[in-house]
Amino acid sequence: MTVHHSTNSYLRAERLSAGYADRDVLRDLDFTVCPGQRLGLIGENGVGKSTLLRVLAGEAPAQLQADGRLTRPARIGLLLQELPFADDERIDDVIEARIAEVRGIERELDAAAAALVEASPAAETRYAVALDAAERAEVWSVEARRDELLDGLGVSGIGLDRRIGEMSGGQRSRFALAALLLGAPDALLLDEPTNHLDDAAAEFLEARLRAWRGPVVFASHDREFLDRVATGLLDLDPAQSAAGVPLDASGGTVFGGSFSEYLEAKADARARWQRQYEAEQGELRALREAVRETARNVSHRRGPTDNDKFITKFKQGRTDQAIARRVHNAELRLETLEREQLRKPPAALEFGGIPTGAQALGEEGGPLIQLDGATVGERLRLGTFRVEALDRVLITGANGAGKSTLLRLLAGRIAPDDGTVRRRRGLRVGLLEQDVRFEDPDASPRALYERVLGEQRAALVPLSSLGLMLRRDLDRPLGGLSVGQQRRLALALVIAKPPHVFLLDEPTNHLSLALATELEAALGGYPGAVLIASHDRWMRRRWTGEELRLAAGRPLDRAAA
Repeated sequence: MTVHHSTNSYLRAERLSAGYADRDVLRDLDFTVCPGQRLGLIGENGVGKSTLLRVLAGEAPAQLQADGRLTRPARIGLLLQELPFADDERIDDVIEARIAEVRGIERELDAAAAALVEASPAAETRYAVALDAAERAEVWSVEARRDELLDGLGVSGIGLDRRIGEMSGGQRSRFALAALLLGAPDALLLDEPTNHLDDAAAEFLEARLRAWRGPVVFASHDREFLDRVATGLLDLDPAQSAAGVPLDASGGTVFGGSFSEYLEAKADARARWQRQYEAEQGELRALREAVRETARNVSHRRGPTDNDKFITKFKQGRTDQAIARRVHNAELRLETLEREQLRKPPAALEFGGIPTGAQALGEEGGPLIQLDGATVGERLRLGTFRVEALDRVLITGANGAGKSTLLRLLAGRIAPDDGTVRRRRGLRVGLLEQDVRFEDPDASPRALYERVLGEQRAALVPLSSLGLMLRRDLDRPLGGLSVGQQRRLALALVIAKPPHVFLLDEPTNHLSLALATELEAALGGYPGAVLIASHDRWMRRRWTGEELRLAAGRPLDRAAA
């Protein structure tokens, strides 16, 4: 791969490809990010978003071979999900390591200023270059900006002399982000920057990035963050071409707008795809019928009698030729359409009807689940908590407030330390947990699906028909699947046999943006009770049902029938 440094801080990829010996990861990407522009990378898990960021930064693994032309600023800042810190490093050392380049720029400015006594053109040029670099790196405000960043990201109360190993994973991520921004690189490359950020910290970061002078490229599953920050999107999912969204010459879909606008464009494209598919299918049916009918008429046409055979011979010959031409043309058109017809649009994610007798559970009256005086340690304290047949409840609260604990208690995964739990007879409760664990890592998704649902139900609703897993993954060992793929399988197990009470813990984590959006829409029409625990700002801002906010140790009642 050929790399050039831009003098005006833009970032450009031309025919950029990358892959390992056994597979391609990126193919012929072509895009430009100018100063002040912010490009969001989207696409299914595993399409290469993190790989692209590494390639752009020049930090790709040695086994990954990259081709093409890359033009980028000299000073690149890269934030990875895996943080390269040792447990015994001090926070101050981590920050100083990140701004070592800024300190070097400051020293060069001092040296260039001292050299001005020579009064030579070379010395003046050196000073002008050093001053420009110092202004772009904001060298005079490092300490003030450090304190502002740590405060804005919610970690100002942690002393700079603390060791990395003494902090939580979320605190480490925030310090890494603060140190990166403090270095004021010419371009930013960010991989899931809002992981571990609360609302206030995420909004602080959004404001910082919107004011960033250089190009920004970031990958994120945070739809609210994407919508607020991105000035354009690069969709790396090759499947999008099938949905009617045109692919540019680079092999990736470039969209110049916000995430909300992108969703609207996708919906319009899918509607066009559906209309075109239906029109083609209608034409195919008409052509098949026309060919059959014409062939039937020709084969059963009565031949001429002795009295008129000589009179009609010439006319009939011409008629037969015209019919033959029409049949031939129809057959050619039919053959072309059958060969090149559009693939049927995949059905949107939806839940089937609840099992027989489930409706009666709600019609009988009374709650499906009732907790009275239930407590779990010091974290969760409930008065009376009821779940009704068609409830729609969003559970929010800070980390540690007890959201996951409440869902596990409702699902019967844990028992309360005190209090009672009553469930309706015959009630089935499903829980989609944050961390999916399958007992047999050697089993395949198909085998597990059949085992859980039973052969008859699995045959009636095949795993491949749900659109959650690729056919190539159906028979792979569970242990070889990504976290996102395993979560998709867990979701499939629920969709195929919906429970009366569906509990979801951070349901949009590890799901693609498209699937997360489809899941939310499907839950709106779910034929049972739905309780969701989520930090997802996009979901929370659009939620139309009831919202409960948990606070650790604070009693919670939900007794209204």
